[in-house]
Amino acid sequence: MSQARLVVRGDARAFTLAVGQTILQAAMAQGLQLDHACGGVCACSTCHVKVTRGGDCLSAASEDELDQLDEARDVGLDSRLGCQARLLRLPADGAVEISIPTWNVNAVREGAH
Repeated sequence: MSQARLVVRGDARAFTLAVGQTILQAAMAQGLQLDHACGGVCACSTCHVKVTRGGDCLSAASEDELDQLDEARDVGLDSRLGCQARLLRLPADGAVEISIPTWNVNAVREGAH
């Protein structure tokens, strides 16, 4: 299986993202806390991430995804929903880098008591 490194800003652990896998699927399989209130069906924006490197190797955002991102906080041109961003091919440097917006990290931490 072809895999890229999944680099998460602020997290020193090593993650992988397989071709055909979404960022949310990779996160769930490897213990990376990424909220997904709707269960990963593009019905909310809780799995919002910012793709800071390797985004050109991910599937294009659908109209449904863009509509959900309209509801998210701190959205930028690099914003994606983890449940929709699927790796299509390996990046030239072998890595996809994401950051999880601070508000999302805080929401996860508050729920982890």
